[in-house]
Amino acid sequence: MNATATLIVVDDDASIRDAIADHLLMHGYRVRVAADAAAMDVLLQVERPDAIILDWMMPGEDGLSVCRRLQSRAIPILMLSAMGSAPDRVIGLEMGADDYLSKPFDPRELLARVRALLRRQDKLRAQAPLELRFDGWRLLPEQRRLLAPDGSEVALSRGEFALLQALAERPGRVLDREQLMQMTRGDASDSVDRAVDLAISRLRRKLSQAAPGGDGLVQTLRGEGYRFGAAVQRQ
Repeated sequence: MNATATLIVVDDDASIRDAIADHLLMHGYRVRVAADAAAMDVLLQVERPDAIILDWMMPGEDGLSVCRRLQSRAIPILMLSAMGSAPDRVIGLEMGADDYLSKPFDPRELLARVRALLRRQDKLRAQAPLELRFDGWRLLPEQRRLLAPDGSEVALSRGEFALLQALAERPGRVLDREQLMQMTRGDASDSVDRAVDLAISRLRRKLSQAAPGGDGLVQTLRGEGYRFGAAVQRQ
């Protein structure tokens, strides 16, 4: 893992923003800060961050909206929020956050979660095949693209894409919610079963809309988990 990774911290509270930045700088990271979504957008024009630490509740565009907007970009997002209930975590994860940390938090936990996000990103880049093919579909992990049998591109969120990739890389194997959460969110994430179920449901709907029978690619085994039902060729 590259300790000189670039991180963007987005929080309207200057004291929290500066404390996070100082702690990460002390551990060797390159850190840029933004007080809101607009300032973050300016940074993204000149920076290619390895991860974004993003506050949920901000004036103007909030963190959830930012997550939705950035879903097409392969940038891991750690969401920060004072709302720490399970439903709130589910919403944050479903909107595209890769991990979720409730305020107030221990700076050591923040650092551990950032390291886990970067570790997982490095692992995905190292292990990802150039292409997975199944039933006429093409999954391109490095480009984070899914092409339907007719050649059209299917727009998936980061979470949906990660779930599909995790399943497609293990065809025929039953994966429970905990395994899927670990594979797609990383070691530091809390296990939220409902987040997996909702993402699977949305993934199936998009696959079905893209091609007849597409929803059948992901099979449910009641009480066990999910399984990818098609034969897969790795290119």
